[in-house]
Amino acid sequence: MQRVLTWGGGVIVVLVAAFVLLLRPTLVSSFDGAAFLKNGAKYDVRVLRDKFGVPHVYGKRDEDVAFGLAYAHAEDDFATIQQSLMTSRGRLALVENQSPRLLNALTQAAGLGRWFDAPGGDPAVTDYLVQLMRVRQRLDAVKDNLADGRISRKTRDVLAAYADGINLYAAEHPDRVVPGFKSVGSDDIMAGFVFFTPLFFGLERQIGELFGPERTRELSIPQGAGSNAMAVSPARSADGATRLLINSHQPYKGPLAWYEVRVKSEEGWDLAGGTFPGTPFVLHGFGPKFGWANTVNNPDLADVYVLTVNPDNPNQYKFDGAWRDFERSEAEIELRVLGPLAIRVKRDVLWSVHGPVFQRPHGTYALRYATMDKINQVEAYYRINKAEGFDAFVRALEMQAIPSLNYTYADQTGRIAYIYNAVFPKRDPAYDWQKYLPGDTSRTLWTEYLPFASAVPRVVGPKAGFVYNANNTPFAATALADNLKPGEFSPTQGIETRETNRCLRLFEQLNADTSITREEFYAIKYDKMYSTRSELAKLIGRIKTMDFSREADAAPLQKAQALLAAYDLSTDASNRGAALAIMVGLPVVVPTFQGKPEGDILASMRAAIATLTKHHGRLDPKWGEVNRFRRGKIDAPANGGPDVLRDFESDIVPQADGKFEARKGDTLYYFVEWDKAGRVSATGIHQFGSATLDETSPHYADQAEIFLREEVKPIWLDEGELRQHLTREYRPGR
Repeated sequence: MQRVLTWGGGVIVVLVAAFVLLLRPTLVSSFDGAAFLKNGAKYDVRVLRDKFGVPHVYGKRDEDVAFGLAYAHAEDDFATIQQSLMTSRGRLALVENQSPRLLNALTQAAGLGRWFDAPGGDPAVTDYLVQLMRVRQRLDAVKDNLADGRISRKTRDVLAAYADGINLYAAEHPDRVVPGFKSVGSDDIMAGFVFFTPLFFGLERQIGELFGPERTRELSIPQGAGSNAMAVSPARSADGATRLLINSHQPYKGPLAWYEVRVKSEEGWDLAGGTFPGTPFVLHGFGPKFGWANTVNNPDLADVYVLTVNPDNPNQYKFDGAWRDFERSEAEIELRVLGPLAIRVKRDVLWSVHGPVFQRPHGTYALRYATMDKINQVEAYYRINKAEGFDAFVRALEMQAIPSLNYTYADQTGRIAYIYNAVFPKRDPAYDWQKYLPGDTSRTLWTEYLPFASAVPRVVGPKAGFVYNANNTPFAATALADNLKPGEFSPTQGIETRETNRCLRLFEQLNADTSITREEFYAIKYDKMYSTRSELAKLIGRIKTMDFSREADAAPLQKAQALLAAYDLSTDASNRGAALAIMVGLPVVVPTFQGKPEGDILASMRAAIATLTKHHGRLDPKWGEVNRFRRGKIDAPANGGPDVLRDFESDIVPQADGKFEARKGDTLYYFVEWDKAGRVSATGIHQFGSATLDETSPHYADQAEIFLREEVKPIWLDEGELRQHLTREYRPGR
C-alpha cells in the first residue's frame, strides 16, 4: 500500500510541475462593477411584480423597458443569464471548475493525447464551435457600420440598455458573478442570437454526425423537436371571438427555458410573453393587437461538403479544378482548472469557401448553413415586437434573418395565419441535398436564398377558420381543402412531411368542431390521447400480430402483448396501459424521428417488462406512478405524456428508480382571446414560477400545483387591474 501511495505522489508532483512549466496558468479575470453602479440613473423604468412574482416592466422609452427587463430577469435567474452570455462569448469552460480536465489538458500539451475528439456536452467544445463559426468575427466586421441598415441605431440602443441592466445587477451582487465574467455589451446580446438561432433547425445534429466513428451519409452526385400552436377565427368560434394557443415545448431549465415577462413602453412596445435568459425581446407572446406562437420546424437549411485535400499539401483543398489554401486561425479555449487558475489551450480553426472545416479520421468536411452570412437576427425580433399588425409582422420575417421556426398568428381583426418560416438556400436541383455534397465544385456552393414571398409555405385566413402546427409538415395546417400541396415547392427545400401525434389530434378535434367554445378550445390543448393513426398506435398494431410462442420468455411477452392490445391510447395519470406502451414505444419510434432505423421491438418489450416488474411489481401500474413531475418538495403524477397535446417529456428510457421524470414539454403557455370588439384577454401558466433557480423564493414553485391541475392564472395587461394584485414596485438602480 505504501508503495502505491508513493508512486501516486510522484505522479502528482510530475503533473503539478508540468502544469506550471508547460501550461503557464493565469488568473481568471474578475468583474469590476464599480463603473456600472450608477447605470440606473440613465433610465426611467418601473418594475411591478404581481402576486406570482412576474415582472411587469413599464418605461418611457423602449431602452428603459429593456434595462428594467434585464435587471428583473437577473434577479430571478442571473446564473443562467451568465451561462448564456459566456456561451456566446466562447468562454463557457470558465463557468464551472474544470479540474477534472487537468490531466487531459496536460497530456495534450505534452503531445501524449487527443483533446476535443467528440462534441458531447463538454463546454470546451462549445467554446471551440463558437470560434469555429466565427460568431465574433462576423459581428466585428459590421458592428461599426450603421449605413447598411441591417441593425438600426435604435435596436443597438435597446441592446445596450439591456446590457446595462445586467451590468448593474452584477455590480450590486458581486458574490453571484462567476469567474471570467466581464461587463456585457450590445455585441454580447447579438452574439447570442447569431450562435443560438441555427440550433433550432438542428445544426448541432449535422455537426454531431461528423464526430462519429465513420461517415454517416452517402455523397450526392448530380441526378435528373416539440411544440403546439393553434388559432381559430370568428368563423370557427361559437361566440365570434378569435383565439390563439401559445404552447411551445421547451426544457424546464437552462438557457432555452422560458421566463415570463410583461413589457410596456410609451413608444408602443406592448407585449406579454416568454423570453430566454440573455434575450431582450419577447420571443413568443401577445399584445392588445396581435399574438404569435412558435413551433420548431425542420427544413433542410444546412449542408455538409466533402473536401478533397491536396495529398502533397494538407493546407489546400480542391475547388473548381484548382488547389485553394484553407483560411487558418487559432481558437483559444480557456479552461479553469484549479480555483482561480486557468489554462489556455489552442486549436487550429480552418475555413473553406463553404464555411467552417472539420478534420476527422474519415474525411475532411465543410459546413454551410442558412443565415451564416447574417448578423441581424436582433433587428428582426425587435421589429416583430414592435409590429402593430399582420403586414408589419410579415415584413419582419421577410428580412430573412430568422432562419427557421413556424409562426401561428392571430389578431384583433379576426385574421389568423400559419407561416412555415425558413430561409431556403437556392440550390442546384441536380443534386440530392439530403446527402453530403462534393466540395470541389461551385455547382454545390449556394450563395443566395429563395425569395420569401414564393418559397415560404403559408396559410392566411383559411375558409375553415382554423390553423395549427405541432412540429409537423406545413402541408397539414388546416382543413384538407385549404392545405398547401407539396408539389408547389422545390424538393431542394427539404420540407418535412412527417405528421406528429399532436398534429393528428389537433386536426381531428379542430376539424370535427365547427363552433368552438372557449371551454372546448382549452379542452383540445389538454387532450391526452394518441391518435389511432399515430406511430405508437401503428406499432401496437404490429405487436398484436407478433408470435412470441417460441421465445424462452414467452409467458411475460404474451402477457405484455395482451395488455398492449387492450390499451386505449390514453395518457391519463390513472391509465394502466400507458406505462407499458410508452416504455415499449419510445426506444422503437424515437430513432426514426432522427432518420435512423427504428429500435428493436423485442428488446424494447423485454426491457419494459424487466423495469416494470422490478420497480412496480406489475406490468400495468398507473401511469402517474411512473410518470413524475418533480420540483422542490413536489413529486406528483404527470397527467399526459410524450407527443400528446398535454406534453410531458423525459429521457427515452426510465431513470434508475424505474420512473420517468419530466424534463421538458408543456412549460409557459397562454390562451389568448380577442372578443368581437377586438378587446384582448388572456390566461396562462408557467410550469414552475418566476424564480426559476431560487429555491428560497416563494415563486420557485408557486405555479406548479396550478399547472398540474390543468388550471391557469389571469394575465393582467392593464396597470390598474395589475395594482390589485401587486406585491412589489421598484425602480432598478434608484
